[in-house]
Amino acid sequence: MTKNISLIGVPSDIGAGDRGATMGPEALRVAGIAGTLTKLGLTVKDTGNLFGPKNPENQAVDGYRHLRENVIWCKNVQEAIFNEISQDNLPVMLGGDHAMSIGSIAAVARYCASIKKKLCMIWIDAHSDFNTCETSPSGNIHGMPVAVAAGYGPQELLSIGHAVPMLEATDIYQIGIRSVDAAEKQLVMDAGIVAYDMRCIDEIGMREAMVQILKDVDEKDAYIHVSFDVDSLDPTIAPGVGTTIPGGLTYREAQLCMEMIHDSGRMISLDLMEVNPALDFQNSTAKLAIELTASLFGRQIFPPHNHNRKK
Repeated sequence: MTKNISLIGVPSDIGAGDRGATMGPEALRVAGIAGTLTKLGLTVKDTGNLFGPKNPENQAVDGYRHLRENVIWCKNVQEAIFNEISQDNLPVMLGGDHAMSIGSIAAVARYCASIKKKLCMIWIDAHSDFNTCETSPSGNIHGMPVAVAAGYGPQELLSIGHAVPMLEATDIYQIGIRSVDAAEKQLVMDAGIVAYDMRCIDEIGMREAMVQILKDVDEKDAYIHVSFDVDSLDPTIAPGVGTTIPGGLTYREAQLCMEMIHDSGRMISLDLMEVNPALDFQNSTAKLAIELTASLFGRQIFPPHNHNRKK
């Protein structure tokens, strides 16, 4: 993992149902993301915010809300992230609604294709985000980015990637899922997405779930793109999201997930998404997101080998 980190603010709520995620990047900055990563010995560059169309708050047209505006935003994201990762920087997208991950996945998949390296994605979210215009109840595109990455969706969004699909559905691993629309569920299963929903995590534990995922990624010798939606966390600890779903990841489950991804040494890019300060309490959700990001970049109490020392 490179020690050069590029923060890229993406103040968009164009793909969401609720307003307020536009303030997410600033909330993460105020909570101290740059200083936290710098203290870990990383070189941090804040590239500022990207720009795109304002939210027109229109109703869905042909099953999509704000398709044209989402395409513009995601193209801007793709260009910015590809530019940073091509310079051997690790891009961290500060979101912003989760539709913007269409742009980040497109960029990282394009980069991996250019260096002939396989890419896997770990999608940490309460939702599968595998809707299409036929299955989405709302038409909100933040419920569609995984589907688009796997090759399902309108040509306008699919064409943002270097290829269709951007990455294979079987190279996508989902963690923390607990809210999936009925028709979407069938799409997820048919596509071959590897989904560790909350029941699975309850039964086998976060450690075993991550062991299985990372073993698979290791056998593929792939890089990892991590896309983290703060609504994956239980709303009692992360209230500042537009779609609160009870029964989410605990603080320790989320920490262990991040720590084990770091230990793999395979992460090359990160999305921090759906922080909504308008719905938060004293910026607590952004602060928690940064705590978890620190673990993802190697902050730990003792090194892992210390846990096995003889008494």
